[in-house]
Amino acid sequence: MIYLDHAAATPVSEKVLAAMKPYFLDDFFNPSAAYLPAKKVASDYEMAKATIAHAIGAKGSDIVITAGATEANNLAFTALTSGCPLEASAGKLVLYLATEHDSIRRVAERYGGTEIKVQKNGVIDLGDLKAKITDETQLISIALVNNELGTIQPLAEISTIIREIKLDRLKRGVKTPLYLHSDASQALNLLEINVARLGVDLLTISAAKTYGPKGVGALYVSHDIRLQPLTVGGGQERGLRSGTENVAGVIGFAEAVRETKEHLNSNRKKYKELKKTLLDELQGYELVNKKHSLDSFIVLCYNGLDAERLIFLLEDREVYVATGAACAASKGEKSHVLKAIGLPEAEIAGSLRLTLGQTNTKEQILEAAKIINEVVEGEKKRLRNG
Repeated sequence: MIYLDHAAATPVSEKVLAAMKPYFLDDFFNPSAAYLPAKKVASDYEMAKATIAHAIGAKGSDIVITAGATEANNLAFTALTSGCPLEASAGKLVLYLATEHDSIRRVAERYGGTEIKVQKNGVIDLGDLKAKITDETQLISIALVNNELGTIQPLAEISTIIREIKLDRLKRGVKTPLYLHSDASQALNLLEINVARLGVDLLTISAAKTYGPKGVGALYVSHDIRLQPLTVGGGQERGLRSGTENVAGVIGFAEAVRETKEHLNSNRKKYKELKKTLLDELQGYELVNKKHSLDSFIVLCYNGLDAERLIFLLEDREVYVATGAACAASKGEKSHVLKAIGLPEAEIAGSLRLTLGQTNTKEQILEAAKIINEVVEGEKKRLRNG
């Protein structure tokens, strides 16, 4: 098997699995219980949270543990003014990037959210951002790294613009708050993240994209923001995420973060080399994400071919790739991300997303390139022969 879809899911590392195991078997106690073994588990849980938070330049008390990035993204939107109607508000409350993941797009639509345009390279159109911010805008959501293109957004520059607008509002006596949220789920694995330097008020991260367990995420929340719980109950996680804590999952997340930070530079170098090897060996493609993206993301366009058919043919040869976000692909939807960057329908239909990971070797990449070339050439021959 040659797995080239690490943006969809990463395998749990052996160290992560080993770190989690005791909390399934021996240290299985409920952290809220009053006896000593449970208190130790509660302490371990808080220490793990601190490790996760430290990875983004925050404190353990600054983050809320969630059941993944989708829940964290939804929770972030509760920062909007309490009591605001969920129906459309002329698109003034929320701005979001046109290439955002559906977990942002769908919740933004509840508030009549307005899309911010991107350039053809997938980077935000800052002029469009400035033009669309009004005195009613309260929340802007922009992913640090796009989940389909791997495009890195200039968040520090964006936060500077927002800070200037907030100062202008203050001078004019406009009291409407303005928050910047970023989904950094795809970024934690390969970028140094610091919430202060990025200038964000809310930040989403996920264990599932960084060789940790699925179903575990976290939301960084700035001290001046008040959120509303999506579920209520026993009051865990500052009352924002009630329910018995997922201790094993959070322990695993912390270990995954430790490993990621330890190998950050070596992984960057590895993916850069593997990407070059792959692109040098492949034939007859057009590279979609040429600049401003992580080296682990490679989006190829085979104009005139059906990418979904290519995926099935490659699967028969045990090479696993994608057309875009897994959740969209499972519903048979075309990529709104590729549409947003202006790719024609025919090119969207022929586009494949390959995402590299720690499981990949140079030998695998050479073999994958050989198989992809053979499958593509076979499809072209089939179409020529009718």
